[in-house]
Amino acid sequence: MSVLIQLDGIGRSYGAAAGAPPARALSDVSLSIREGEYVAIVGASGSGKSTLMHILGCLDRPDSGTYRFEGRDVAALPPDERARLRREAFGFVFQGYHLIPTDSALENAALPALYAGEARADRERRAAALLERLGMGGRLAHRPAQLSGGQQQRVSIARALANGGRVILADEPTGALDTHSGAEVMALFDELSARGHTLILITHDPQVAARARRVIEIRDGRVVADRPAAGAAVPEAAPEAAPEVASASAPARVSSPASVAADAGPYPRAGTRPVDTGGRGGKDGRLRPGHAPAASALAEAWRAAWRSMALNRVRTALTLLGIVAGVASVIVMLAIGRGAKEEVVRQMGALGAAILYVSGGVAPEGGVEGVVTLDDLAAVAELPGIARVMPVIGNPVMLRHGAHARPAYVVASTADLPAIHRWPVAQGRFHIAAENRELAPVVVLGSRLRERLLPDVADPIGQLVLIDTTPFEVIGVMRAKGAESGSASYDDQAFIPFDTGRARVFTAIAEPEYAVVEARSPQHAVAAEAAMRDLLRMRHGRESFGISNAAAKLQAAAESRNAMTLMLGLIAAVSLLVGGIGVMNVMLMTVRERTREIGIRMAVGARQRDIRRQFLTEAALVSLCGGAAGVALGLGIGLALLAAGVELVFSLTALLGAFGCAVATGLASGLMPARAAARLDPVAALSGG
Repeated sequence: MSVLIQLDGIGRSYGAAAGAPPARALSDVSLSIREGEYVAIVGASGSGKSTLMHILGCLDRPDSGTYRFEGRDVAALPPDERARLRREAFGFVFQGYHLIPTDSALENAALPALYAGEARADRERRAAALLERLGMGGRLAHRPAQLSGGQQQRVSIARALANGGRVILADEPTGALDTHSGAEVMALFDELSARGHTLILITHDPQVAARARRVIEIRDGRVVADRPAAGAAVPEAAPEAAPEVASASAPARVSSPASVAADAGPYPRAGTRPVDTGGRGGKDGRLRPGHAPAASALAEAWRAAWRSMALNRVRTALTLLGIVAGVASVIVMLAIGRGAKEEVVRQMGALGAAILYVSGGVAPEGGVEGVVTLDDLAAVAELPGIARVMPVIGNPVMLRHGAHARPAYVVASTADLPAIHRWPVAQGRFHIAAENRELAPVVVLGSRLRERLLPDVADPIGQLVLIDTTPFEVIGVMRAKGAESGSASYDDQAFIPFDTGRARVFTAIAEPEYAVVEARSPQHAVAAEAAMRDLLRMRHGRESFGISNAAAKLQAAAESRNAMTLMLGLIAAVSLLVGGIGVMNVMLMTVRERTREIGIRMAVGARQRDIRRQFLTEAALVSLCGGAAGVALGLGIGLALLAAGVELVFSLTALLGAFGCAVATGLASGLMPARAAARLDPVAALSGG
């Protein structure tokens, strides 16, 4: 048989500290193990035999010397390559079983096949068949706490065989078992040896060592003897060597190697699988390097994450609380802020998005009241940033139609009024520039004035009304607009051309009483006001005028509400940060609590990226649950506020942004614990350190 394992001058020390010499566990160990050998490594406690097993199984690396597996220098391999060897070549059977307590017997037995790239159905089918052959067919769904010691050891043996079990490393496999269970486990090892598996037993029990064909004795970290075992021939087991298991507490028995060989079942020959290996099997049936497919590994990570959350409900709920509160706060605060801003936008739309009012006034230093003339307005219209300039004369005047008379505020303006005030005509049309030039006697009525002045007229268009003593033809009716706070209703007004008003109604007024100026956009309003102020001050020689910037006031209100919304959003975001810190804290605790589980996963072939994925998935799951619950809570609070009359507007962007931030915060918070878990030393992790 060819040499499988070759050790030359292996040394290993532990515990080196400043000023203190390291403890020497192995010194100049040299040996070779051929494929298919049945070897027992014996020695007293502290002799270094467990350290040697860890090095043989690629869980640890020597400080000196060379370890070759099939001619390859193992000690120089990177972590992922050592994980591949553990996954594809070695199967571990530990004294303490080292089963994952939250997983069933089936899941524990199938774990190595997950990291070897097997689909879930294939790995569970093979694991179930192995457990069935090991007498555990009725215990597939049982967790380790529900199994006896012998049953747990059978699960660990099935796990060792999951990827073929070419080399089986057993560390005191009977040390925690009663005599009967121990004998059955040793019978299993005899059968595995008969089928070509390379078995390396670590033991201090001479009776266990006697079952092997070769005994290597270690003392104080050195090989002191290497000899064939006394009576090395292995007795052949009978096909019906043991009865069936009667109860969960009684040790189970396994089918004999003869019966296994007869039906070529899933109790495998060394290094082979009885099922398709997805293209990784060679011509000789040996396993080839593989890795867990992303979908399968991710599904396993999600399953483990759900189970971890379910087993720690209170801690999970407290962890979620910060994320839920943060997401809900962000959603509600931004909805309230958006609602307030929408109200301002509506006001700006009603008044015109960028309106300024200019009129004559008394200068701060006193003197005669100034007048803003049409020439002044013509100069203002030439300023950059100015879209429209509309002179206005307005006064209360009596209107009559038939027997109905009604006082109304008559506005003489240009044809720009509907465009400037975003106020369309509901019926007919508004007057035009040509009618202004021609001094045409036409009028447009407000909606309520039309109802009060012409209540019995079905169609007011073309009707004549008297404005003071002058007849005017009704050419349109404005859409209902209502009134701003503290002012008369716009719907009680009448609108006539500016020059017509000066010539026919307001004959004593030569210049506009005020003007409405529209900036090109709300962003131009402040600059337009400053430019207009400078122009009029230059033309008048003093500031004998007044400018009211309605758009600037509304923009200031909108900006203040934006600032308030931002502040509230930042306060809410702090909750997300606190929630993320909570996730980090819990994940760090989880890594500490599950150190042995991490070691088990590493021992069966998990790579560092697999461990990182496992814990990042758990952090992501916590964040996803917290984010979803936060969105639901935020929507619930928002709907309750809407029912109470609070103005708010939900934003899909805010919802998705809050949810995304929650997930990103959770992932970022889980990254450091995940990296810490992936960097654990396998030997230290298995010991729970």
